[in-house]
Amino acid sequence: MRDEKKRACRFCGAGLAPSSRGRPAVYCSRSCQARAYRRRRQPQPEPGTPPASPPTDVRARQRRRIAEAVWRIAAGQGLDAASMRRIAVEAGVSLRVVQYHFDSKHALLVDALRLLHEENERLARARIPYDMTDPCALLRAVLDEFLPLDAQRAFALRVFTAYYARSLTDPELAAVFLAAEQPLEHLVADIIGAGQAAGSTAPGIDRVHEADLLVSGAVGLGLDVVHERRSLAGVRRVLEYHLARIFPAEAAGPGHGHVPGHRPSPPTGGGPGTGP
Repeated sequence: MRDEKKRACRFCGAGLAPSSRGRPAVYCSRSCQARAYRRRRQPQPEPGTPPASPPTDVRARQRRRIAEAVWRIAAGQGLDAASMRRIAVEAGVSLRVVQYHFDSKHALLVDALRLLHEENERLARARIPYDMTDPCALLRAVLDEFLPLDAQRAFALRVFTAYYARSLTDPELAAVFLAAEQPLEHLVADIIGAGQAAGSTAPGIDRVHEADLLVSGAVGLGLDVVHERRSLAGVRRVLEYHLARIFPAEAAGPGHGHVPGHRPSPPTGGGPGTGP
């Protein structure tokens, strides 16, 4: 027997309700039917014309819109409040549209987390001035990504916190949330290693242990700011203290007068992606 639940509108891709009698519907509305008719009336491309890209942009935009709704609910109320119906209302779409794009609530939560990671990495790449000739300034910029310095980073921290709580009992979410290879720690260790090669770090430090301490500390301090347990200025002083301990030459030189919020000059090329 044919599974009617999997049928979708031929024009917009939205899910179609199972038909109880008569010929099954192929469009979700008269509007989609009319637009499909107008598309068929358009002239066909000449022979040899390269084929147009598949119409995946509408689907991608809808999935992104639904994922953003999950983020807003997670940041404001926690993931326990993110029912499929509540997500549909927040996204401004029907429940059928959400169910068409995602087989289950769990699949939606996992995909929304992946999209948030990608978005956070994209924004971090644009913000971080990748310049290994000044490893202390580069490390400072990386650590900034763990702090709620603006609305976007504060929002992302809240969403990640909601996901972290759920990931403690959900192995599939944990696999997305906690990368086994620890790329952030490796990145920080590499930056400290570049400083060691240049002779700008304190003697005898272990770059791997320092990286673990800095990443874990910055994440915890950033969450303290979100919870209003600490001030942003106080957290920046703590991180500056540890940077000065690792890079004493920076503390004794021009970098000693670093002003919180100051950003080094942007690079000519792209930088590594980091995020909370």
